[in-house]
Amino acid sequence: MIRIEVTSADLAASRFAVSPLLETMHALWTLSGRAEAGPHRAWVARWRGAYARLARRHPGLDAIAAISGNRGSANVDFIAPPPTGVRAAFADELARMRGTPLSLAHAEIERVLARLPRPPSPGVLEILRGPDVVRVIAEAFEAAWTEIVAAEWPRFRAVLERDVVQRAGRLAAYGWGEALDDLGEQVRWRAGHIELAIGPADEMRRHELGGRGLLFLPTVFNRRVAAFLDDAWPYALIYPARGVGVPRPAPRGLATLIGRTRARVLAELAEPATTTQLAAVLGVSLGTAGEHVAALRAAGAVAGTRTGRSVLYHRTELGDLLARAGEGPSLSP
Repeated sequence: MIRIEVTSADLAASRFAVSPLLETMHALWTLSGRAEAGPHRAWVARWRGAYARLARRHPGLDAIAAISGNRGSANVDFIAPPPTGVRAAFADELARMRGTPLSLAHAEIERVLARLPRPPSPGVLEILRGPDVVRVIAEAFEAAWTEIVAAEWPRFRAVLERDVVQRAGRLAAYGWGEALDDLGEQVRWRAGHIELAIGPADEMRRHELGGRGLLFLPTVFNRRVAAFLDDAWPYALIYPARGVGVPRPAPRGLATLIGRTRARVLAELAEPATTTQLAAVLGVSLGTAGEHVAALRAAGAVAGTRTGRSVLYHRTELGDLLARAGEGPSLSP
C-alpha cells in the first residue's frame, strides 16, 4: 500500500502528458503475451505475425522484456524518459533515450538483474552488459514503432488526449477526488492523501509530493495503475485511459434509425471528444466526422463546448435517451 500526501500546491503543479515511447513499450508487453490483451485481442491477432518477424530481427526486444514490465522495482528507468507534454513526438523521446550515458544504463540494468528471480538467457545478458545496449534497445523500439504502433497511433492518441482533456478539467474544477474517482480499484482519495493499492497490503509506504505535483500518464494498453515514486522520474501515476482505444459499437436499433456511422458517433460521445478525435477513433475522414456531428447537433442530440482552440462535443440529454433507446444487439465497428 502506498500513501501519497498532497497539498494545494501539488494540485496546481500537477500536469498531464502522453508518451508514444511508453505506449510502444506497453504494446510490446501485450504483443509478447506478458500482459493480457483484454479489449485489444483483435489488435494483437492482427499484429502478432509482424511482431514475431520483428523479434527475429531485433534481439533488443528480448532485452527490453528482461528489464521492463517486472513486478516491484525490477525495472530500469532509462528506456522510457519522462514525457514532456501531451503532444510529445516519438522521435524526440527516442532521441532522449539514445542519449543515455552507458554507465547509467549499465548501473540501472545491474540493479534490475540483482532483483530478478532468475537471470535472462546468456544471449540477452550479453546484450544488456555489452557496450551497445542503448543503441540495440533504441533500434528495437524504433522498429516496433515504425512497423506496428505508428499505424494506429492516431486512434490511440485520440483516446489518450480525450482522457487528458476530461480528467484535467475535473482536476482543475473539482479537485483530487473527481480526477481520481474512476481510475480503478487500486486508487482511493482520502482527505489530504491518495491511497494506492500497490505492493504488500500490510506494508504502508508514505510519500510527500512536496509541491511538485503529480504527472498523470494515461495508457491505452496497460490495464493496471502504476506509480513512479523515485528520483529518476517526476512523481507519476500511469493509469488506464477511458475508452481503451477500441471504438464503441453502434447499437443496432439506433443504427437503423439514424444510420450506422451517425450511431457510432453518438455512441462514442458517451465521452466528450473533438471531431478530430472522433475521426481518428472511428477511422473516418475529418469531413465525415464533422458532417455527422453537425447533423446530430442540429437535431439537439449533441452540444459543443469550446476548450482553447478546440470544440469538445458531448451528448445532450436527448442524445443519452437516443443512445439508451437504441441499445441491444450491436453492429460491429
